[in-house]
Amino acid sequence: MKGKAPKRILMTADAVGGVWNYSLELCRAFESAGVEVLLATMGPAPTAVQQSEIHGLSNVQLVHGPFKLEWMDGPWEDVDKAGEWLLELERDFAPELIHLNGYAHGSLPWLAPKMVVGHSCVLSWWKAVKGVEAPDEWKTYRQKVETGLKAAELVVAPSRAMLNSLNAHYGPFAKAMVVPNGRTAVDQKKGMKENMVMAAGRVWDEAKNIAALQAVAKDLSWSVCLAGEELNPSRGPASPGERTGVQYLGWLSPVVLNDWLRRASIYALPARYEPFGLSILEAALAGCALVLGDIPSLREIWADSALFVSPNDRDGLREALEMLIADDVRRQELGRKARTRAAYFTTERMANAYLSAYASILHGRAGHRIEMEAACA
Repeated sequence: MKGKAPKRILMTADAVGGVWNYSLELCRAFESAGVEVLLATMGPAPTAVQQSEIHGLSNVQLVHGPFKLEWMDGPWEDVDKAGEWLLELERDFAPELIHLNGYAHGSLPWLAPKMVVGHSCVLSWWKAVKGVEAPDEWKTYRQKVETGLKAAELVVAPSRAMLNSLNAHYGPFAKAMVVPNGRTAVDQKKGMKENMVMAAGRVWDEAKNIAALQAVAKDLSWSVCLAGEELNPSRGPASPGERTGVQYLGWLSPVVLNDWLRRASIYALPARYEPFGLSILEAALAGCALVLGDIPSLREIWADSALFVSPNDRDGLREALEMLIADDVRRQELGRKARTRAAYFTTERMANAYLSAYASILHGRAGHRIEMEAACA
């Protein structure tokens, strides 16, 4: 590690999806490293459960600004207001480094060096989900995302596939790296797996392709349990989809979701677009056999530890699930392989990679400052 890691970080986040869990994992790991974090969330306010998760950490201060996120409808006035708010936070908190989990604010006149982490983006989402390039209405989004990314000292993505997508749509970047996400394994209670197929995710997000699982559920020997929100925070409720054979659980707290995953024998997510997939990692840690969409990012992360099915092949999805339902040995073997693979993606590994990247950024900024001072002497 070149240089020292910062002790004060301003990190942006939102409470809508996986970015919250990712940020929470990092904040927990940074507590033992003595790193203070000002966690600035935008979009819908964190729930009471999410707030309680943060309040248990001594090193984190949570603040919220009710501004639209850059992927929402008509967000740009709010994005500009959020930028003013963030710069005020920087002046008051005086962080050594800015960790942005969004794009547009990378171009703000920050005093501290900044890292931009690309968890997903509209253009790559559109290409993967719709099969075509995003329409002209996303032109402003494209411009602002590209400007924000290219202003960063370092661009980070959770998978090589996601970094390749960012580079194709907005690159090239001066410096970029892959840091896989991590998750702390929850102590699993002893107990038998049950005859259940589980899925978790935003039902309204076409990228998750929950509709494919809903469509085949009525033909499966086991019931399908689905956890997740049906309300799109930007556009309202999604189409409910097929209900036969599906038990809808709604949004679940992390503790309750983990209990369901512990009981489930199979976790299915035939995703069209999933840059990493924290819910898949959680299911693997719980020993579920994985049936996943056959896309580059999930192939990269799970290799031979999952069954892969084309997101467009509903018959293939049904057949893969029925095969595992009928084959106890294969199902249990796949669950063990998933858990073994998941053990690599630890929070500690992720946090250490970020601390090293932070130190490298600060070292580079210091080196640049010394060079400038020498040139002006």
